[in-house]
Amino acid sequence: MVILSSPRSYYFKKCVPLINLYSIQYFRSMKKLFTGLFVLAMTYGRGQDNYKDSMNSYQANYVQNHEVVTGADKELFRFFPVDEKYRITAVFEKKNDSKWFSMETSGTVRKIFRVYGVLRLVTNDTAVKMNIYQSQNLFNSDEYKDQLFLPFTDLTSGEETYDAGRYIDLVIGDIVDNKIVIDFNKAYNPYCAYLSGKYNCPIPPKENELPVAILAGEKIFEKSR
Repeated sequence: MVILSSPRSYYFKKCVPLINLYSIQYFRSMKKLFTGLFVLAMTYGRGQDNYKDSMNSYQANYVQNHEVVTGADKELFRFFPVDEKYRITAVFEKKNDSKWFSMETSGTVRKIFRVYGVLRLVTNDTAVKMNIYQSQNLFNSDEYKDQLFLPFTDLTSGEETYDAGRYIDLVIGDIVDNKIVIDFNKAYNPYCAYLSGKYNCPIPPKENELPVAILAGEKIFEKSR
């Protein structure tokens, strides 16, 4: 059984000895972060009128508990204004018997994923298709085997957002009647956006290069300009 602190601790495995990353303190801090984000996200379920406020709180908690960016640098986080039009219901198609493959990363260690399914959605009057992935490492973890991974680039990449793309985390339980809600307001940067050369961050495959501008979620980190 694989023991991990959170799904993101696998996605961002460092290029340095793992003991520096997988400490007990790291486990606890990451678990606290994701627990807080989950509670804030559930606020939306109590009424659409609270959506903007709940997303603003979600982002504030993300900044406050970020593990890589600390101290005064937290002031350098930037986000697009929360926009509910980027909370989109996609049609999901399961890909059965999908083969595991090696996904390119920013570092020397590739990550093993498989295509869990295909998403079809419409944004900015454009129909787009994306693959949603499942990590082999997390699949072997009792706690995170239901985790799904949605990396993507769009027309803002390299301009208003991080050039190597952004991520959205989902779980299998989010899929209901072959549909799943994709909230681009929750799109976040990989750790490589803040520190170069220390992490192996998955690079979104070409299938997830969106031909539209996603004006939602985290922007490029100001310090990296």
